[in-house]
Amino acid sequence: MNHSSTSSGTGIVNGGGLTSASAATSTATVSRFAPARSRDIVCLGRLAVDLYAQQVGARLEDVSSFAKYLGGSSANIAFGCARLGLASSMLARVGNDHMGRFLTETLTKEGCDVSHVRVDQERLTALVLLGLKDRDTFPLIFYRENCADMAVDEADFDEAYIASSKALLITGTHFSTEQVNRTSRRALDYARRNNVRTVLDIDYRPVLWGLTGKADGETRFVASEGVTAHLQRILPLFDLVIGTEEEFRIAGGKTELVDALAMVRAVTPATLVLKRGPMGCQIIDGKVPAKLDDLPIHGGVEVEVLNVLGAGDAFASGFLSGWLRDQPLEACARSANASGALVVSRHGCAPAMPTPAELDYFLREAKADPQRMRRPDRDATLARLHRVSPARKQWDEVLGFAFDHRNQFFELAQQTGADEARIVQLKGLFVEAVAQTETALGLQGRIGILSDDRYGQDALNAATGRDWWIGRPVELPGSVPLVFDHGRSIGTTLIAWPQEHIAKCLVQFHPDEPVEQRLEQEAQLRALYDATQASGHELLLEVIPPKHAHLPQAPDIVYRALKRLYNIGIYPEWWKLEPMDAAQWQAVDALIAERDPYCRGVVLLGLSAGVDQLDEGFRAAAQSATCRGFTVGRTIFHEPSHAWLAGEIGDDELIARVRRTFETLIASWRATRGTTSTQPTTADHAHQEQAA
Repeated sequence: MNHSSTSSGTGIVNGGGLTSASAATSTATVSRFAPARSRDIVCLGRLAVDLYAQQVGARLEDVSSFAKYLGGSSANIAFGCARLGLASSMLARVGNDHMGRFLTETLTKEGCDVSHVRVDQERLTALVLLGLKDRDTFPLIFYRENCADMAVDEADFDEAYIASSKALLITGTHFSTEQVNRTSRRALDYARRNNVRTVLDIDYRPVLWGLTGKADGETRFVASEGVTAHLQRILPLFDLVIGTEEEFRIAGGKTELVDALAMVRAVTPATLVLKRGPMGCQIIDGKVPAKLDDLPIHGGVEVEVLNVLGAGDAFASGFLSGWLRDQPLEACARSANASGALVVSRHGCAPAMPTPAELDYFLREAKADPQRMRRPDRDATLARLHRVSPARKQWDEVLGFAFDHRNQFFELAQQTGADEARIVQLKGLFVEAVAQTETALGLQGRIGILSDDRYGQDALNAATGRDWWIGRPVELPGSVPLVFDHGRSIGTTLIAWPQEHIAKCLVQFHPDEPVEQRLEQEAQLRALYDATQASGHELLLEVIPPKHAHLPQAPDIVYRALKRLYNIGIYPEWWKLEPMDAAQWQAVDALIAERDPYCRGVVLLGLSAGVDQLDEGFRAAAQSATCRGFTVGRTIFHEPSHAWLAGEIGDDELIARVRRTFETLIASWRATRGTTSTQPTTADHAHQEQAA
């Protein structure tokens, strides 16, 4: 953990930028590592949930809400290494509980191997509460009494697993009790027998060694002869040791830092990496000098601090990202410093870890304007890269049923004399229909819906957690200029939304509309965009140019509308657009490729068109590189909804009719793309029986 009030870094430079995961390693002919290893690093140690105070400046006693993140030093490093493109693996335990599943899912999504994260049936997953009082005060409380990760056992892994890796990392806490000490020793034995490089992040937490009160997780240093003796018994087993000044003092058992380092060197030939906070770091790869000033300091750009918690884990991830690629130690230090610098400027630890794209940009801009990069948290491009460049689920295809309409369903209820409350039940049946289609056609990971929270909250609840693409409207239906459905403060609306929900906004936007109206529309869209950037929700903009006689209606109106929104700095993850001809699709593809290569894609809207018309639109979009699918509504739901609300058909028939049209559209879409659904559906069988 980097305890400094500032951090620094300049990153690994390769032709002016950071080396990526695929970049060539150093030109050295001898590797540090054994060849043909399937994993880069195995991380053994703490795996817990961090609950970070959202109120910066408040005492922990006064905090009213927390953000939930993956935590634990080893887990943070495993996460950070994966984010930087390494094949990392976590060795730990979690409880058979919701928090344990959150941790394993989070690591998996980042690309970290969790095959050796065991589920402990007797213990709960560890928790940590953390506060951000000021630049120097970061109170934290560890809830680790008999927790799952401290029960990791020798039986949880075998020698082949350790031998599959280039390196094994263990953090200091996992030598603090008899159980984890024995387990860590066994892992080290396997590593030493199989030419696996060993790494110790000292990660000294006095409270976890029983040296402070149970609620005092903030104290970073307490001298202890027992801890020093214990560390000195294990230091000879490591090739690389990373620590802060305080951590090397406890490892060496001396008050003066240079004396402590000399004591560490007396028991281990390991490379020592000393974190020096705002100054950067120093590396001792041989004899400890008489004065630390005789060692070069690998430093860089200072940044203003929001949160030092986890910066040391980011530092270790950055260092290992170079070290495991056989890069020179100086380059490893630059990457480490840069990673730590970015994390101290952000809230949280694991989710604050940078990607190669972020580091590349940060280093380039810091070199050009170091003063501006003192506040990397205020750089819009860097913030966007942090949002879009980490690994995330890819949607190669979105097959969506849109029933987020509110006015249309109210009108259907009025026309049929149905109680408005029945709309809620109706939308729940739509979710069941979509679920049946997903199962029947084997479309897991491709299904999507659009639903509102006025009539469709129960439907949203039922759909959430199924790995569906879920869009949710924010606009007041029919509003021009744009008005938000739940009031002007769109950010407060998003607070209650699950993270998997996509904020969908239909805006009737024309690039040539009267300037006063256009500016109002753009201001509202900017407020929405900023709110989603803060909340973490993806944004879908459904752009429908109005067809007024006084406005031009050229074929390129949609293209120009998108270009205008990009020009004012709005980059939605998704666009929802009406069908266009092939030439306009080509233009839109080129615009998105130029302006936002991280865009998730485009989905087609239906506008009440018939199945045949939609088929024509699908064909026109068939060669588009950005069009991922469709979200069609009234074409699917209007007729069966009217019949169901009127009492003419029951639930099963409603579901069958919805499925029939939905699956016809899916078949049409997939046919234009050269993919087909091969499994027969119950809706097909029902249709065949009716025809017979």
